[in-house]
Amino acid sequence: MEIRPIGIVRSCFGGKFAVPRQPGLCPSAWGELVFHEEFRDPSAVRGLEGFSHVWLVFGFHGTADQGWQPTVRPPRLGGNQRVGVFASRSTFRPNGLGLSLIRLEGIDAAAKEGPVLKLGGLDLIDGTPVYDIKPYLPYAEALPDATGGFAAEAPALLEVTISPAALKAFDRLPERAQAVIRECLAQDPRPAVQAGKEDRTYGAELCGQDVRFRIGPAGCEVVEIVPLK
Repeated sequence: MEIRPIGIVRSCFGGKFAVPRQPGLCPSAWGELVFHEEFRDPSAVRGLEGFSHVWLVFGFHGTADQGWQPTVRPPRLGGNQRVGVFASRSTFRPNGLGLSLIRLEGIDAAAKEGPVLKLGGLDLIDGTPVYDIKPYLPYAEALPDATGGFAAEAPALLEVTISPAALKAFDRLPERAQAVIRECLAQDPRPAVQAGKEDRTYGAELCGQDVRFRIGPAGCEVVEIVPLK
């Protein structure tokens, strides 16, 4: 079977670093799904407006050329323990496919490239190819008694502060962009093996900005925000 993308995601995340490791962890995140021309048929999404969430089957295009690995080191285990790739959500999979449950905020039928799906709480970087869409069914897929293995609980959050040097640039951003920055950095986006390094400045492409930050015992501090060119 050959599959081809039906569209592409335009997202507030310009790069892989600092993107939430799961959907819904950054509820303020936004994006849109733009269909490729052959799939821009309004009848193909008829009835979808009645669903609050959709499953997106997408491709890990940023790591597809690196192949797959039978075992991986999940960040939730500190980056040192290995588990089977099928016991993880690693990008290094045999077919490079991902699955995310995304909030559907609306359908813009009047857009130039419409219909365009308006998305929220996503964990997909800009340019992600999407292969399929399926509506989320709460009665069948919300399982309160399910267990989560080694990732049973949500990760602990850091306190995020804005340094005086970055405050003016931060205040100029829209409220939703400010929320995205705080929500993403609160999850400590550093690779697990670097969690103990507190003297390094990191950068993340968030909401069209290069957000520079440091993480220390007191939490995460944003030290600089520069618009991306």
